[in-house]
Amino acid sequence: MKVERIHHVAYRCRDARETVQWYQKMLNMDFVLAIAEDQVPSTKAPDPYMHVFLDAGQGNILAFFELPTQPEMGRDPNTPEWVQHIAFRVPDRDTLLAFRAHLEANGVDVLGVVDHGAFHSIYFFDPNGHRIELACPDPQEAAILKRLDAVKWPMLDEWSRTRRAPKHAAFLHEKEFGS
Repeated sequence: MKVERIHHVAYRCRDARETVQWYQKMLNMDFVLAIAEDQVPSTKAPDPYMHVFLDAGQGNILAFFELPTQPEMGRDPNTPEWVQHIAFRVPDRDTLLAFRAHLEANGVDVLGVVDHGAFHSIYFFDPNGHRIELACPDPQEAAILKRLDAVKWPMLDEWSRTRRAPKHAAFLHEKEFGS
């Protein structure tokens, strides 16, 4: 028994229309579905909402809830804002750079390109304050992922014992991979 894939991931938004239009314009996502109810189907709580769904590619759906009767959106004050984010894959560095230029031309502050070894990323925030990452594979992605796969369990075991960053993947930060 195993799950097939993510059906959808849902986040909260301040304004459903603004959110749909922003994702259409900035990330070229298609608006695929909207559901509005006055009662939450799972809990039966009387709580009107608008639930919108966007196509994030290859069967991946990004969804948002606008909740007009709930207190204003917030974030966990004990979690740094860089931790919780939505990451989308783009095919290559040229596409990543094109997205960066497009976002910046539309007034979005973009951080990066950041080199993570196996992939390269840019970061920015949507109009709801959700951090978004676009990532493209490194040309040596397969070799890097193979090395990372070989050390994943020893890294996790050491981390679980010490709560300190193990050095098993220090090669990611070497000037030349494979040295």
